[in-house]
Amino acid sequence: MRPEGGTLSALRGPAGLAAAPRPDAHAKLRRMAHELEGVFLNQLFKAMRASVPQDGLIEANPGQELFTSLLDERLASQAAERMKGGLGDALYRQMARRLPPEETPPMPEVKP
Repeated sequence: MRPEGGTLSALRGPAGLAAAPRPDAHAKLRRMAHELEGVFLNQLFKAMRASVPQDGLIEANPGQELFTSLLDERLASQAAERMKGGLGDALYRQMARRLPPEETPPMPEVKP
């Protein structure tokens, strides 16, 4: 048992839950812009798959359509996270103009 004055009590908020750090508005906006880019890429993948004719030589398994859609979602999400200079970055730059400037930590002084 931990005493009431232990280290965990310092992290608890008024409801007795551990206080989570407040997310930075710029980081949250960047994440949301990349998530929207992932949704766009997923729709693009769906349209590309729909354009490929199904010739019927190979029978489709019952779970193949579900697996393919889940695979496309995952690929779109990863592509959006890794892509630089794409739609997500453009959305972030456009929307970040409305946010207050980012707070940067002061640079340490270098003494010669």
